[in-house]
Amino acid sequence: MNFFEPLQFEFMRHALLTGSVVAALCAVLSCFVVLKGWSLMGDAISHAVLPGIVLAYLAGWPLAVGAFLSGLLCSAATGYIKQNSRIKEDTVLGVVFTGLFAFGLVLHSRTESELHLDHILFGHLLGITDSVARQVYGVGTFVVGLVLVLRRDLLLVCFDPSHARVLALPVKFLTYLLLALLVLAIVVSLQAVGIILVIAMLITPGCTAYLWTDRFDQMMVISVATAVASTALGILASFHLDGDSASCIVLAQSLAFAASFLFAPKHGWLASKRRAARNSAFPSAVS
Repeated sequence: MNFFEPLQFEFMRHALLTGSVVAALCAVLSCFVVLKGWSLMGDAISHAVLPGIVLAYLAGWPLAVGAFLSGLLCSAATGYIKQNSRIKEDTVLGVVFTGLFAFGLVLHSRTESELHLDHILFGHLLGITDSVARQVYGVGTFVVGLVLVLRRDLLLVCFDPSHARVLALPVKFLTYLLLALLVLAIVVSLQAVGIILVIAMLITPGCTAYLWTDRFDQMMVISVATAVASTALGILASFHLDGDSASCIVLAQSLAFAASFLFAPKHGWLASKRRAARNSAFPSAVS
């Protein structure tokens, strides 16, 4: 069987297009998440949206609204506790998001509905609806466009907030804007691919690209390219293996990271070993 034969089916083409948009959206933000040290933040927000989804269902609101408000609550609560206690940010995140996620699980277990938890956790990319796809395209275009326009200011805020203040940049506003865009991307992506895949897409592509280059623009291009390629490979592989599409995409991204860790010419393991060998052989030249 031809590996690309599944693309003759409309639902596969639809899933591939929507998955690629989600991958590109998350990959762009993944660069900031990795450089800012917000990997746990992305994980936390992805889990913390669950109670908002359930409460929105009970109130008759759009699920995306509840998820967005719940994600913002997680971010705000984390910042408040960090500023008013001696506890470090990563520890606060662990407490807040596990508490919210547990609250969401309790709400879900006590709610009789057609809201299947499996779809929230693992997504339903092969059966995505047109309305969710339109949300993904619209929000994805808005978030990526805004990030590209503000990327230099956002990068300076992530790397050197003190210098950004000297240049009269609104550091606090840009930080919260980036956080809000992250929450928005998680919410719209979660409806298509689920919590687990969102976490992988927000962390792995940026980590993979970080091993290849020291230039941010190149990092974004590599991040998007590996994310979209892994998504396409994972979706096609899931059809042939009769496996879960989200799991296959995560596995493809993990393999891309493993290959980059070993063979990346800039910061790969083999490149580091070669540099160490040259340094030991010619110590005077290094000094």
